[in-house]
Amino acid sequence: MTLDAFREDVRQWLEAECPPEARGPGEAVPNGGNKEPISVAAKRWLDLCAERGFTVPNWPAEYGGADLDMDHYLVLLEEMRRIDARSPLGGMGVGLIGPTLLEFGTDDQKARHLPAIARGEIRWCQGYSEPGAGSDLASLSTRAVEEGEQFVINGQKIWTSGADLADWMFCLTRTDADASKHEGISLLLLTMDQPGVTVRPIRLISGSSPFCETFFDNAIAQKDDLVGQKNRGWTVGKRLLQHERSGIRILAGGSAAPVKRRNRVLDWYHALENPDHDFRTRVLDFEMRRHAFRLTQRRSVDESDSDQTPGPQTSIFELVGSGLEIEEAEILNEMLGFRGLGWEGIGFAALERDTTRHWLSIKRRAIARGSNEIQRNIIAKRVLGLPD
Repeated sequence: MTLDAFREDVRQWLEAECPPEARGPGEAVPNGGNKEPISVAAKRWLDLCAERGFTVPNWPAEYGGADLDMDHYLVLLEEMRRIDARSPLGGMGVGLIGPTLLEFGTDDQKARHLPAIARGEIRWCQGYSEPGAGSDLASLSTRAVEEGEQFVINGQKIWTSGADLADWMFCLTRTDADASKHEGISLLLLTMDQPGVTVRPIRLISGSSPFCETFFDNAIAQKDDLVGQKNRGWTVGKRLLQHERSGIRILAGGSAAPVKRRNRVLDWYHALENPDHDFRTRVLDFEMRRHAFRLTQRRSVDESDSDQTPGPQTSIFELVGSGLEIEEAEILNEMLGFRGLGWEGIGFAALERDTTRHWLSIKRRAIARGSNEIQRNIIAKRVLGLPD
């Protein structure tokens, strides 16, 4: 189908099928599974998009995608932005493990897992960091011992976002204790609803948290759910992190809202009475850098092939993006003045309390998905080619 014909087809379909409740700012994008309730409108929008392959537009049709090349995918994004349509599906399934299985998974793994991800039936979480293996991930000690057609897993993971709501985990484990640090590691898929898995949410200073700690006590992963070769999982695990850190998946992976979102910084700024010159300059500088960041993301998508795997330059997106998110929260909180100190009680509006809690919560972004120091090291070594 030509681009013009595809645009017309998508435009008519969106106008007819996208519910009003799925347009503009509103309900959070669902991450899959059924442990977290979503509205009737969000579920309807998810099902409609899954039927057309629009939850994962770049994936092959046999796995629930729409087989769109990059040009057609960008047309889809443009038309969704035109009506402020929210993404039908997000999460680690479409953004992380799905693309990784497309590259490294067996035909059986793809057939079993990818269609369920595309339909939003399964929610995934990531088992990487451990109490003694965070930035130095290769020091992980969670063990997986092969027994017949299964792996028996013992150990602990931490900062497992959404583990309390997840159905499956993709987990880095040590399968050869005698191998060198970066060898003897395997990536396994395992179900969360089994007796050997215990999940405990971690409460942060913001009052709540998506993070959890996860304990394995003879947990089971099937041998058929080993991704890639046994003891060669470090390469697979690193590639998955490139999908996580790129930020490009927001545009090209179907994982986040392709939507023209309300700009709260500018909305709130225009409501201020007589902002001083220094603050005006600060807001202007922030908006220019944020706009440049989004344009760079878009350019990266335009210049890449739809099946291209992100490279080490993704650390640039992660480093800059995390800084912008933290700075945005600080600016919003500062514009509230003393009302940005509210925690609870009738003296503060819900928006004010939410802004304060977000300001506290978002500070984790300098550590989550790889600390800023780790990102700078990757940029120095693998992008700029600087010596160790």
